[in-house]
Amino acid sequence: MKGIIAKKYVNALMKSCNDKELVSVSKAIADLSTAFGSAKFNNIILSPDISNDKKEEFVLSLLESADTKVSNFIKLLAKNDRLSLIPSINKELGFQISLKNNSYIGEIISNFEISKDQITKLENNFSKKFNAEIKLNSVVSDYPGIKIELDSLGVEVSFSLDRLKAQMVEHILKAI
Repeated sequence: MKGIIAKKYVNALMKSCNDKELVSVSKAIADLSTAFGSAKFNNIILSPDISNDKKEEFVLSLLESADTKVSNFIKLLAKNDRLSLIPSINKELGFQISLKNNSYIGEIISNFEISKDQITKLENNFSKKFNAEIKLNSVVSDYPGIKIELDSLGVEVSFSLDRLKAQMVEHILKAI
């Protein structure tokens, strides 16, 4: 339900802002979204004992320099008691901006460090494949192989060493 409501707010933002305004609004929403990682912040925003005006004032005080679009947007969210939607709005706004700019960010997950040259080659290949600008960030984890995730496009490509071993064993057993 939150996602549907967040989409409506994001669609209104996308229609009412030019590219420059959209960048500043997106930055402000992203900054506010990080505040939701704090339990104290969530307690204040979700508290029924605190008025919406006080919540609005508190959220606006967190922004360094809120232009009129951002402050009006925060006031609208506060008036409708929707400040808790800011993380969902941030996620959806990022997705919509990616669609508009035809530019996507993904991750390369592996258990070893990947060189910049290899990352650039992968970015170029994926950019050609999807006819979009693709940027990839390398993440080192305990994944046994390589996995490339482009969540915005709904794409996941993986090469697992365990799966390769299992397929080799299966092929050898069939040959016998």
